[in-house]
Amino acid sequence: MNENRQRAIITVVGHDTVGIIAKVCTYLADNNINILDISQTIVSGYFNMMMIADLSGKSKHFAEVSSELEKLGEDIGVVIKIQKEEIFDLMHRV
Repeated sequence: MNENRQRAIITVVGHDTVGIIAKVCTYLADNNINILDISQTIVSGYFNMMMIADLSGKSKHFAEVSSELEKLGEDIGVVIKIQKEEIFDLMHRV
């Protein structure tokens, strides 16, 4: 693993609609955030996506990215959350 990476976990949950992946990925690309891994499922009309992203190229502070993703989620009718990888790992340690 590249030690210079600033990795984060991004989750997107809500009712499935057209364009969710496109809008989230466009935001990330526009902000120089690279998607390292992505998984998405749709169960009974509910959309669930989890991404691992590299934020080392971003030009904005983490809090600003988080706020903008939250606003994007509100605009498209889903909940978008981002957590730094180390925080996510600590929260989910067994």
